[in-house]
Amino acid sequence: MNTKRLFGRLAAATLLISAFTTASEAQVQTHRVPAYTGPAKARSVPATRSYSTSSSSATDGVKFGIRAGANVSDWSGDAVNSVMDLAEYTNGAVTKEMKPGFYAGLYATLPLGPRFAIEPGVGYSEKGTVLNGRIPLEQFDFLNAKVTATARMAYLDIPVLAKAYLTDGLYVYAGPQASVLLSGKARVKASALGFSAFNTDFDIKDQFRPVDFSVVGGLGYQFQSGFGLSAGYDYGLTSLDKNNNFDAQNRVIKASLNYSF
Repeated sequence: MNTKRLFGRLAAATLLISAFTTASEAQVQTHRVPAYTGPAKARSVPATRSYSTSSSSATDGVKFGIRAGANVSDWSGDAVNSVMDLAEYTNGAVTKEMKPGFYAGLYATLPLGPRFAIEPGVGYSEKGTVLNGRIPLEQFDFLNAKVTATARMAYLDIPVLAKAYLTDGLYVYAGPQASVLLSGKARVKASALGFSAFNTDFDIKDQFRPVDFSVVGGLGYQFQSGFGLSAGYDYGLTSLDKNNNFDAQNRVIKASLNYSF
């Protein structure tokens, strides 16, 4: 085999090898796996969350709380009407006023669903009324003589309220209430010429029923922070005099600030 033919065969073999190599590289390039860029990261799959069907206005489980505020109270009934009828004949010498007082207590809120709850409680409440009198004669006006009689009653209120949420936070409430009489006093003050002439407390607890029953109702707003505001009205159902010598019932308007925890 001469040299010329040998080089020709080598050249042909080289061309075949080169063509095969090129085709193989092209095929590998087509199916090339992307370069490694770091540790593989698992895709985060959101965990399945269980959402409560209750609104934010409903109580999430049993809640306890404290409440404190002010009230203004009065008496209503036939006996009071008789006093006011008599006052009309005195040309304003006798007047009746609502008595301011203090209220404070504890409560528990028991949820019945997303929009309803039962709320029993217990609280101290000051109630009563005020009568003012003066001498209805002009010739004695210079004496500036005045007499004030204040019924100062203290009760332990035990309400059981049903609460219905109208919107998130806003609710109305109503229910029965029993009130146990803790103390009952009548304070009589008399003055003339700007000086106190008489100031004495009389114990009148034995003349009043030991338990008073009423219905209460009102509205309130509970904030997400736990604080809340409420205002309501107590409408007494039973006569206060245990001997039925006079007919009078408690009437109370109250407003309070509360905190649930």
